[in-house]
Amino acid sequence: MSKLYVVPTPVGNLEDMTYRAIRVLKEADLILAEDTRTSGVLLKHFEIKTPQQSHHKFNEHQTSMNVVNRIKAGQTIALISDAGTPAISDPGFFLVRTCVENEIEVECLPGATAFVPALVCSGLPNDRFCFEGFLPQKKGRQSRIKALAEEKRTMIFYESPYRLVRLLGELIEVFGQERRVTVSREISKIHEETKRGTLEEVKAYYTEHTPKGEIVVCLAGE
Repeated sequence: MSKLYVVPTPVGNLEDMTYRAIRVLKEADLILAEDTRTSGVLLKHFEIKTPQQSHHKFNEHQTSMNVVNRIKAGQTIALISDAGTPAISDPGFFLVRTCVENEIEVECLPGATAFVPALVCSGLPNDRFCFEGFLPQKKGRQSRIKALAEEKRTMIFYESPYRLVRLLGELIEVFGQERRVTVSREISKIHEETKRGTLEEVKAYYTEHTPKGEIVVCLAGE
């Protein structure tokens, strides 16, 4: 039956790719990829020859109805992002919503998502948590952080390595120097690292050691 498959891809180690994900990508009529060059490396590694089409945040509003029409015509289409599960701080939500609104079946495979291993490894409470993803770079950034001042759940943020020290400083202003935090980077890659401590300690560490790679910040709740 034709449908949209949402397929997670590894956030670091290619061995994290599931057998089912490989099969679905091989059997699909078309793969929608955030960056076809990045995905091309993954597809070549697993000998997946399915055609690709670019689908990213700059064109998803224009291409989603075309995808719906192709599925209605009998095609099975798979959506992937550069890394992790599509629609989690990556393109995908708009397409999924458009398919749902048009009564197209959507199936999301379980698989890699960066914040889950970061949260589990943090040592912070994970029975309840608040996923904030990427904060706005400029407008609305401070108000978003201040709105979390009374949050009792562990909070999770994605951040660029270039803005990490800035973020830690902004969190100190709202939550204080002694609030517990962990910074995980390069998850599932060779240089994976998790730094734990107070906001002040971790900020001092990354002020001295310039961070690299994708970053997940887990902040203790109240």
